[in-house]
Amino acid sequence: MAAASSGLNRFYYLLGAAAVAAAVALGFMALRKPAVSIPANVVVQVADTSGFSGYYLGSATAPLTVTEYADYECPACQQWFTVQFPTIEERLIRTGKVRWRYRDFPLEQHRNARPASHAAACADEQGKYWEMSHRIYTWEPDWTLKADGNSVFREHAKALGLDLARYDDCMETARFAGRIQAGRNEGAAAGVGSTPTFLINGRLYPGGGAVHYDMLKALLDSLERQPAR
Repeated sequence: MAAASSGLNRFYYLLGAAAVAAAVALGFMALRKPAVSIPANVVVQVADTSGFSGYYLGSATAPLTVTEYADYECPACQQWFTVQFPTIEERLIRTGKVRWRYRDFPLEQHRNARPASHAAACADEQGKYWEMSHRIYTWEPDWTLKADGNSVFREHAKALGLDLARYDDCMETARFAGRIQAGRNEGAAAGVGSTPTFLINGRLYPGGGAVHYDMLKALLDSLERQPAR
């Protein structure tokens, strides 16, 4: 009788332990943040583009506007940003001569391109778009090698002092997926086929080698020499 009672107690003990483990597992699942997934090829809604036509840097009265269609995971885009953009930003954008307009053009073969664009959009919601964009383009640490680069983007958000609860909600709801798709659609309609591609005065300049400080300075000089109409 004592042996049977001991066995029954052991059974109830194991049953209780299993119940506790199940409760812990359910609690973990409830608390765990949803995985971030930014859908592609979504239908662009009016709200996605209302009041938004790109990310701008520089004076609205600058004599020249350059639109850049780029992909955060594109090696040529990253190299162009690292080598060419700092000089252009310092000498032309900050001096009021060029206004920069950035549009997302994520390539389908780049799995982290849309999440990177969305992380920048979520930072823009808190007034830190260009700061986040600069950090993402450094590729530090190299998030392009990861199956999921979102943990790196979140660390950037933390370093920039963003409200992380607000940032997480923005990423998890993927509310700017339509905005990103709108940039992709716009570029495709303009004839963009690769990244980076630049649109200047109605002409497309594919590749990072075509657009640099000297090229833009020469173009500005030619505009200044044109007679006023």
